[in-house]
Amino acid sequence: MLAGLSPVEAIATNKLQGTAGVAAATVAFWKAGHLDTKALRRAIPAAAAGAAIGCLLVGALDATLLKRAIPAALIVIAIYFAFQRPAAGPAIASAPTALLSPTRTSLIAFPVAAYDGFLGPGAGAFYMAGLTSLARAPLLTALANTKPLNLTSNAVALTIFAISGNLVLWAGLPMALAQFAGSRLGAASALRHGAPLIRPAIVIASLLLAARLLWTP
Repeated sequence: MLAGLSPVEAIATNKLQGTAGVAAATVAFWKAGHLDTKALRRAIPAAAAGAAIGCLLVGALDATLLKRAIPAALIVIAIYFAFQRPAAGPAIASAPTALLSPTRTSLIAFPVAAYDGFLGPGAGAFYMAGLTSLARAPLLTALANTKPLNLTSNAVALTIFAISGNLVLWAGLPMALAQFAGSRLGAASALRHGAPLIRPAIVIASLLLAARLLWTP
């Protein structure tokens, strides 16, 4: 929006770079064997439906009110992960992946994906918080399985916004390339270092994003 895009154009263009980033991370975690395909087979359709509904709500709801609530939610998430007791499960890439509840994962995926289709900032943190708290997933498992859910909600929203003509390629394509490269690096780092890196990264990223949203008029 600071570059002159309208709110809808900004949301649509953000989906392009977001899709590229989570696609790269999804492939990395899939190759490492950290995706729970049984749970995802049920949760991905729920995420797709939620994202489609969220896109339809763009322009119908007051995004300003939601934007004011997001920083508070992100601060709560940062506090949650800062003081969270570690769940049993994989801490590093060589450990076996903990299994997720398909039903709980789907119930988490739908509302977060709806928010992701509608607005988007902090969606990854919301997926993570849901999987660790409601689905009782350890950090690495939650991080890995967040990626295909986030990919689904981003890709569905991207498709809908592209059809509607709101995608701005001159801004989105360079961002998508940078996101792809950065996500590959981030996924490799998470797989190598596990929870000791993931936890502080989530806390810092959530607080920085909250501060940035609060700073924006």
